[in-house]
Amino acid sequence: MTDVVSARSGTQWTIEADGHRATVAEVGGVLREYAVGGREVVDGFGPDEISPASAGQILAPWPNRIRDGHYTFDGTTYQLSLTEPDKHNAIHGLVNWSRWRLAEQTADSVTLGFDLPPQVGYPWPLTMRIRWSVSADGLRADQEVTNTGDAAAPWGFSVHPYVQLPGVAVDDTVLRVPGRSKILADQRLLPIGAVRVAGTEFDYTEPRRIGAAVLDTTWGDLITDADGGSSVTIAAPDGSQAVTVWGDDVFKWWQVFTGDTLRGERFRRSLAIEPMTCPPDAFRSGRDLTVLAPGQTWRASWGIRPSAA
Repeated sequence: MTDVVSARSGTQWTIEADGHRATVAEVGGVLREYAVGGREVVDGFGPDEISPASAGQILAPWPNRIRDGHYTFDGTTYQLSLTEPDKHNAIHGLVNWSRWRLAEQTADSVTLGFDLPPQVGYPWPLTMRIRWSVSADGLRADQEVTNTGDAAAPWGFSVHPYVQLPGVAVDDTVLRVPGRSKILADQRLLPIGAVRVAGTEFDYTEPRRIGAAVLDTTWGDLITDADGGSSVTIAAPDGSQAVTVWGDDVFKWWQVFTGDTLRGERFRRSLAIEPMTCPPDAFRSGRDLTVLAPGQTWRASWGIRPSAA
């Protein structure tokens, strides 16, 4: 169904199937809510709220941060707006606050589109589409982007859902992250190196309780699942409920954030679990950066799979 409402987050599109219900909002094309049988799986926000702490947002054409918003590509230097001014970074891309348009809709799916125009700092036109769907297997997002310009374009992608286990504190949550290495970050949360995590406090390759750990951490060198992709799982200590966030093999990195810098009721209330195609500052380092040729279409899929005993 489609609910056209006078809301700060724009038109709301709600999809349902097999007890799974999700709402996607026009502003940013964000995943505003997702619940199963009335149990809230993502820590979303109201239709009249501005997405708090990037909740549910699409992060493109780059995820995470670019140092000083300054990078060089194909011999030309570009300057982006500093959207994280306190850290002097450009953060989370260019599509967060734009109005996406409805392309297709059924009872259990909705497809949104957005045309990113050339602009100062990123002069490449892109056409984006995201198909959101729900089923007994959970929530799934299939995205594609086409470079509609006449020059190669740098590209990276992520999403920013906060997932939760109702009644389970972040401290008591059992976390598994498939990363065998982690990014070393400076005070601006930008990469300065990488280390192996085996035997350290950042080794979550086997599930364990988060406890008092403060995480805003990027993992790489992933242990893959049988399908070639990878996944991060959170679970209740007694195993009564769990949520898995999965990504296909296009996603090479995971970010997990325990919400320690958030204020008020959102402080350590849920976990941002973000599949990323490239690490922070990839426009500068080139690490796992995708280069879209003119006319090329890129595709990826990710999703959220809840389970309960």
